[in-house]
Amino acid sequence: MTTLTHTPLPPSTHPHADIIHRLEAGGSMLPDTPENLMQIIGIYKAYAVPMDFYWRDLLYIAERVFLNPIPAFKYFLPQSYLDLPNHYAGETADLRIWRGEATAHPELLEFMEKGELKHKLPKLFHHLWHDRINMEFAEACMRAMLWHQGMGGRFNDYLQTPEYTEACDRTIRAYFKGNPVMLGLYKAFPEMFYEKCRELSYYANLGQFWEVMAPVFFEMSDIYDEGGFAGVPDAMDFLVNGIFAVAGRPIYHHVYVGDECFELIPKSCGFTWLYEAALPYVEAVFYRTAPFRGTKSYNAQAGQVPAAQSDFHYGILFADVFPIGSAGIPPTLLMQDMLHFLPPYLQDYYRQHCRGEDDQLTQIGATFQRSMYNVTSAVIQALRTALLYPLNDPNPEHLRANRQFFEAQMDRFLRPEARLRDIQRQDYR
Repeated sequence: MTTLTHTPLPPSTHPHADIIHRLEAGGSMLPDTPENLMQIIGIYKAYAVPMDFYWRDLLYIAERVFLNPIPAFKYFLPQSYLDLPNHYAGETADLRIWRGEATAHPELLEFMEKGELKHKLPKLFHHLWHDRINMEFAEACMRAMLWHQGMGGRFNDYLQTPEYTEACDRTIRAYFKGNPVMLGLYKAFPEMFYEKCRELSYYANLGQFWEVMAPVFFEMSDIYDEGGFAGVPDAMDFLVNGIFAVAGRPIYHHVYVGDECFELIPKSCGFTWLYEAALPYVEAVFYRTAPFRGTKSYNAQAGQVPAAQSDFHYGILFADVFPIGSAGIPPTLLMQDMLHFLPPYLQDYYRQHCRGEDDQLTQIGATFQRSMYNVTSAVIQALRTALLYPLNDPNPEHLRANRQFFEAQMDRFLRPEARLRDIQRQDYR
């Protein structure tokens, strides 16, 4: 952790000056307290287990289900994808971030077998009873990335190129070979099929993003259990270092028709994890997303919905976790998934503060919000490291440039919906 005892700059006059000064001292937007550290690490662990399913199923849909017109079993992962080695865990890892196994996490496998009912029943019964991992949350994140496209990087631009269209054409014809009905539909409405391929490329993009984040969070949980984090800034620094370690991981989209591989987006395009997946994900999911249906009525004519997508502010950094706890709302689907995998110390914490068992999802939502402010802090510090100057740079002009960068980042949290002030209080739960 970088610690500064003073700064040659005068104090900031920004409304979030106290948080800017904390960032300039190498800290996080989240205050450094033992309770905050415990909460965020516990929720990272609870998030990582369903995420281990999310990334595998996203890749399965992108690579194998593909354009199946009736994908009724797309959430039923075959054993080959449960055994699929994570590139960042296990002994065969390209870069070993987590010391654990590369295949699906044991807690995930146990939940998939017995669910909330704690009883082994046919998989279809668990699915119809909705006793399963909520992949609808993962798809909502994917759709946010698809809709808020073109936020840096070259990924979305490539999806509009002739090269991508030609690759789609080859893959579509191979996938529907011997199916004259679907080939006839493709000939009549080619753009409809190309747009579906673009969506599936975002499935692959998000799956490859989360394939990295799951072992990162698992390792952070193990380090915390070993007493390895001194505070919130240490946890943030681990994320910053992880961002740089995996920044160049390739982002691609391969489709398998039988044993043949079709490269819709080849690795040779040079798309990377940081610019084509991580930064667009943070922008689309943490900041923007869209109004959650069923929670509030919006009058677009009265300006209650922004005219520009860049002004959307419905992500987890802005979400009100109290009224969104309704069935089918994407954040609540995630909270329900995380509920099954809370570490014991976080379960004990919620027992102390919950207003009954039914309040746990709200508690998890507030904790998750804290944790994502810490992740966003890591992204901000990583961008500052990549684009600007060290925090202890002796040049006042360089420090002033850093200050302007931090102030511009904090400008986004001046909206009244931002939860930045809420997470400064320990009683926000």
